[in-house]
Amino acid sequence: MAEVHALADVRAVREPGKRMRSRLLDAAVEMFKAKGLSAVSVAEIATAAGAYPSQITYYFRTKEALFVEAACREVLYVARQAELAAAGAASGRDYNRRLVETVIGSPGLALFVEALSLTRRRQDLAPLVERTFERLHAEGDRAYGEVRHQRGWSEVQPSATVARRFWTLALGVTLREGATEATLSEAVAEMTALLDTRPNGDR
Repeated sequence: MAEVHALADVRAVREPGKRMRSRLLDAAVEMFKAKGLSAVSVAEIATAAGAYPSQITYYFRTKEALFVEAACREVLYVARQAELAAAGAASGRDYNRRLVETVIGSPGLALFVEALSLTRRRQDLAPLVERTFERLHAEGDRAYGEVRHQRGWSEVQPSATVARRFWTLALGVTLREGATEATLSEAVAEMTALLDTRPNGDR
């Protein structure tokens, strides 16, 4: 019985902590999307979350660590939205189009690209990015495999390979869009064309 009470006490302590972390991430991601990493202060994030700056230090250590975690969480959300948008696709080409239109140009993907750049200087933050890539690839593999099976599309490439290629192209196109004067419509068209070059019997 004592063990049951002890577990309940641990949960009572952990749950408020989880809620505070979530509030800080929610506030941070909106501010980072609106202003970028350098233009947002720890104090501003804390105020927006109804917290103290010391709580950001407690849960995330640094603003950069908070940024990377927020960006990783956001790109996973973008991936989920893309999966839902593409679930009803009638063909492989339509599936790709829906994915691309949801992902390319999304603030969440742009944040993740910035997080990748940041982790080159902060290798201590790299494990979180690596885990995020693993989830993106695994979820993309699962989602595409399920839809392909339901629709009876032919398997020219393993779904895991398709998922990895999609995210590699998405990141590259987003990086190029940010570094050039390419418009969003041009970026979407470029990525759609790159995906359509793959031989696939379900198109």
